[in-house]
Amino acid sequence: MDKLIYKLIDELSYFEWYVLTAIYFLLLYFGGVLLFSLLSNLLEKKAWIRKLSREKVSESQKKLEVRDSLHSILIFGFSSLPIIYLLRHESSWFADNTLVNVLVGLLALNVWNEIHFFIVHRLMHTPWLIKNVHFIHHRSRVPTYQSVFSFHWLEALLLSTVPITLIPFIKLSPMAIALYPICSIFFNFIGHSNYILCGKIARFTSMSSRHHNHHRRGKDNFGFVSYVFDEINLKIKQLTQRND
Repeated sequence: MDKLIYKLIDELSYFEWYVLTAIYFLLLYFGGVLLFSLLSNLLEKKAWIRKLSREKVSESQKKLEVRDSLHSILIFGFSSLPIIYLLRHESSWFADNTLVNVLVGLLALNVWNEIHFFIVHRLMHTPWLIKNVHFIHHRSRVPTYQSVFSFHWLEALLLSTVPITLIPFIKLSPMAIALYPICSIFFNFIGHSNYILCGKIARFTSMSSRHHNHHRRGKDNFGFVSYVFDEINLKIKQLTQRND
């Protein structure tokens, strides 16, 4: 398997890698929208989940979200190119594709994504960027599955740099890097689902409600899966206000 992977890395052109990467994200996006939509309908009928908002989402909103998501996917296609370059010229920077290395790599990428996403998202809520860039994502006041990749090209570019910004510090296996987008979009779909689990367990799975509130209010809840950095941000704000 490793021989095949490295053969493809060496033999495919950068343009072919761009196309393959864009197709990969296309499949993740449209496959995920279909799968999560079917699953949500099934779980809602069984009363395992409930909608956070009953506000009707127009078809025009969804079409706009799909259009913007396609633009983002065109940007995501470029994300593999610097990694392919490093694999060809600096292969010692990468770990072997063992099971342990893949699992450790996925854990590292997901932890780094929490930090990376919070920084980028908080940056997007500065006055100029919210007005000129991040407003595209916030057109969806009620988040939908179609809105997971609904970004301005600059935001899409920044969000796609998770693996490449971690590679200089941690040896990641190529397989971990390839599988990471599946983890990322999985949590992204949950955050934009407009659903929450029913019963007492709901408070332990509050990601979707926190991100839903963020779309409604347009502030706070900047984190991805964890709310740790939001808590830290809140404490800093409180300390700053006391000192003032």
